Amino acid sequence: MQMKTTFQYDHYYKYDELKSNLEFFAESYPDLVELEVNCVTEEGRNQYVVTLTNKKTGPALQKPGWYLDGNIHAGEVTSTMCAMHTVDYLVTNYGVEPEVTKLLDEQTIYVIPRVTPDGAETYLTTPRTLRSANRDYMPKEGGVRGEDLDGDGVIRMMRIKTPYGAWKVDPEDEATMVLRDPSDTEGTFYDIYPEGVLVPFDGDENLKQEQDPWGLDFNRNFPLGWFPDSRQPGAGKYPLSNPETKAIVDFVLSHSNIGGAAIGHTSGGLLLYPPGTRPSKSAHYEDIKSMKAIAQMGQEELGYRPMNIFDSFMSDQINYDSGALDDWFYQSQGVPAYTVEFWDLDSRAGVPFNWFDRSEETPKKRMERFNACMKWVKENAPQYYQDWAPFEHPTFGTVEIGGFNYKFTHQNPPENLLKEECEKDTRFNIRFAKAMPKLTVDTLAAEPVGEDLYQVTAIVGNLGYLPTNLTDEALSLNVSKPVEVCFEGAEILAGKAKQEIGNLSGYSRTVTGAFFYGNLTTEQSAPARKKLTWLVRAKQGTSVTVNAFQEKAGAASKTVVL
Repeated sequence: MQMKTTFQYDHYYKYDELKSNLEFFAESYPDLVELEVNCVTEEGRNQYVVTLTNKKTGPALQKPGWYLDGNIHAGEVTSTMCAMHTVDYLVTNYGVEPEVTKLLDEQTIYVIPRVTPDGAETYLTTPRTLRSANRDYMPKEGGVRGEDLDGDGVIRMMRIKTPYGAWKVDPEDEATMVLRDPSDTEGTFYDIYPEGVLVPFDGDENLKQEQDPWGLDFNRNFPLGWFPDSRQPGAGKYPLSNPETKAIVDFVLSHSNIGGAAIGHTSGGLLLYPPGTRPSKSAHYEDIKSMKAIAQMGQEELGYRPMNIFDSFMSDQINYDSGALDDWFYQSQGVPAYTVEFWDLDSRAGVPFNWFDRSEETPKKRMERFNACMKWVKENAPQYYQDWAPFEHPTFGTVEIGGFNYKFTHQNPPENLLKEECEKDTRFNIRFAKAMPKLTVDTLAAEPVGEDLYQVTAIVGNLGYLPTNLTDEALSLNVSKPVEVCFEGAEILAGKAKQEIGNLSGYSRTVTGAFFYGNLTTEQSAPARKKLTWLVRAKQGTSVTVNAFQEKAGAASKTVVL
């Protein structure tokens, strides 16, 4: 069933449309939407943050919070569209869909739909590709520089005939290329470079690609596991050296109710969970168990493969990639965070990548995969495909230009398939947000024990899936705050007006069993409730109130008349 939204998700938003739609939501739904500028980029664009909650049911910071973002990497524009779809669906369907209404009444959703508006605008308005921002970073000139030579708005492949080339035309399909095998000594051979111009360098006879001068990688710039550029290209001069990344961390630290995070990327059809700087077996058992369970919901909704970042996603577990936002969330703040890698062209083309056994990824297998993807594009998105065509190059003479538009076939889905990705992600986002801890004052009762004397009993509980501390990692890091309970309305003779009662588990920590010989059983309930008592003096008819609060689990209150 299609999901009702206000705007269309059949194209990729440039900055002005993104800004206009966000402003529309803020103006049209003032009781649900707060739109703020999180930072202003070097080119004067706004990194926006959207706060979604029903303001009439309480302040945003008094409710369990959940974080969503997109476009840390400039070309991964699907993630912006998925984030915008979630915002759109929630505000459009508030008061109509009970699940949406309850979510925004009881929780707060924070969304940064486009982390790098400068980089994304360059990606969407020029033939260029780039990692995060269109800012020079350790440039090294020299080599073949990507440029749209034939004026079709795309930088494709450019093949140059040379007896030294490593490529040849596939004898079974003239449109595709394959690697020469060791016995290929006769025939026509090619070098393949990006369509572009030659920038002179020492050793022009042996060509190379020019290093991208826009090499900043925002997802290597976060403080957890940061390494300098010599180890980790694109990492920046120091952690949070980019205003866009610093703004994210500052925002999260100033919104202490955030208890979960979904971080949007492309591509590969993966749902990645931390830790990403050490094996998952080094993490707390209950944390991994909970993160796998949430990832399983992602698999159900998105069809993506859940995997631990370090164990399965990292191909090099010595010089692994780090400085990423998901690791900073979990390994410094104790917040469960997921990187969602949208879109999987390989699987669409019938050649899924086996992330769990990369030994099968031989050069021959890679070529099979690439050519299968090329064929899929030619048949399913022909507007993004071009057969090899001759072109007179100012340096190399006659060359041939061809191939697909990588940007909207491999890195992002063709526009006609975009809405499908958005809808699946919104469904997962809602389910993930509902896993946050949620405080309740379960019962509040008063029993007379003497003249104007009453024993008041309260049970404070956590109705959520996750514990109020979110993870055991948070306990190890000493960043978890206890549940606070306050009593008011009468003179207290025994008990405390304000007390800390520690953490309350969620139902994720309930021990269950299912046996071949036997029945289903709850072996031990999670310690999700605590009983508190007070002896108070007050007149009959007096109202007393118990308030509970924990920064990740929100606030709860109950009143009883003596």
